[in-house]
Amino acid sequence: MAGKSGRGAKAPAEAKSRPAAPPAPRPPTPGLVAFVDAWNALQGQGTPPLHARIAAWLEAKREDGARSGLVLLAFRSSGKSTLVGLFCAWLFARDPDLRVLVLAATHGLARKMVRNVKRIVERHPACAGLKPVKTEQWAADQFIVARAAELRDPSMAAKGMLGNMTGSRADVVICDDVEVPNNCDTAAKREDLRERLNEIEYVLVPGGLQIYIGTPHAHDSIYADPGDAGGADAEGTGARAPFLEGFERLAIPLLDAAGRSAWPERFSAERIAAIRKRTGPRKFQAQMMLEPVPETGGRLDPDRMIPYDGALVYSEANRRPMLTLEGRRLVSASCWWDPSYGKPAGDRSVIAVVFVDEGGAYWLHEVAYLRALSPAAAQTDEAADFCRQVAAFAGRNHVQRVSVEANGVGAFLPGILRRTLAEARIACAVAPVHARRAKAARILEAFDARLAARSLHAHRAVWSSPFAIEMREWRPDGHSPDDGLDAVAGCLLSEPVRFGPPGPPPARKDWRPGAGAHAAKTEFEP
Repeated sequence: MAGKSGRGAKAPAEAKSRPAAPPAPRPPTPGLVAFVDAWNALQGQGTPPLHARIAAWLEAKREDGARSGLVLLAFRSSGKSTLVGLFCAWLFARDPDLRVLVLAATHGLARKMVRNVKRIVERHPACAGLKPVKTEQWAADQFIVARAAELRDPSMAAKGMLGNMTGSRADVVICDDVEVPNNCDTAAKREDLRERLNEIEYVLVPGGLQIYIGTPHAHDSIYADPGDAGGADAEGTGARAPFLEGFERLAIPLLDAAGRSAWPERFSAERIAAIRKRTGPRKFQAQMMLEPVPETGGRLDPDRMIPYDGALVYSEANRRPMLTLEGRRLVSASCWWDPSYGKPAGDRSVIAVVFVDEGGAYWLHEVAYLRALSPAAAQTDEAADFCRQVAAFAGRNHVQRVSVEANGVGAFLPGILRRTLAEARIACAVAPVHARRAKAARILEAFDARLAARSLHAHRAVWSSPFAIEMREWRPDGHSPDDGLDAVAGCLLSEPVRFGPPGPPPARKDWRPGAGAHAAKTEFEP
């Protein structure tokens, strides 16, 4: 009967289920340099030696199983982001189950790399079969290649630095230009950037790989070489290691030590000269020569201070006290406290001391950025806690007088400080001072001439505080931290300009007739 083809009817023999055919084996993936050559051939162009060098380095580090992380620094417009995009596509061709997360300063920048990798996967012969069938897996800011593993995260996704990474997992994290001028022009922004980048540790799977690519935009850049000083942390608690310490690095500046262009076909001597003239020397050094320098400021150059390592030496001779530093006798000292409290994210409370020797040289011996303890730990109020720190500062530096800027919050501090010094049995006077001139004018007056004359010495510990960073980034418009500068300026302006003791008068023969000494003979007997 015709109706026997219903639910209980037998299926035709040819419709019986058969085991699924195994997927066609994928051809072996070439090395990364050959992969890049094949892609460039599709574009009708060759591979510059610069790109071949970068590709060979990335392939070698991947084959070596680099796990600590990689840093690729190359001058602007060198094609480093394009090459890292090819590197990502090459990784998918070798292992479609990988998960790659791209981080950039903005979501739009991260999407550019994801779109570039999508185009490579669609067109590169070595990536045949990776494009998924479902269009919803092929979005603008993330995609999933054809893979065997069932994973929650996409094959590649784009995130901006302000985006939420919580819950994401990745085998490879690409940090593409995460440091830009807008997020590193102040110390607070640079600290926030470091905190956000530390979140990568919770995204990267064990054994995963981080790759940073970019150019430096700040003096204490996240890309700072481990051989350079790491700078000071945001709170001034001391020097810190470079952010990417332990990462394997490849740095390619535009010009080598002999002045030769790294890509002469595109960057000729004439074009390099035009770039240098158009962008200025500071930006050229940072973006093309990969030397971290501040984008703004430069009026106060800390490199014009003379560093020293010596300690204060107190002694007494014939019951007369003497204070020396680096073998020079000190004749005066100025100590200035610029107080602030109650605003953790605002101004900082800073105290500094400057000595002057017999020759008129200035010695910036210590700059302390005070931090109040919690009320439970200090067992007292914040003002008293600060005064105890100032008293200790005055004691260890043999200070005879502390000037307290009594504008605003400092109005009642001199009385508390006098009581604290008396309780600690430290012989030191307290002088309240009211600043009436604009802060920028005081700072310029204090530093300009002394830096120009190179008469200001600074203890090396000063470079482990935020003071040197304040100098590099200071701008007279008041839009940069200057609490340490204000305190040191107060010290310098409290000291008169001193000249060294005069030497002996020059010997000169008296040309006048009859002048000079004459010995007369006498007949007197003793």
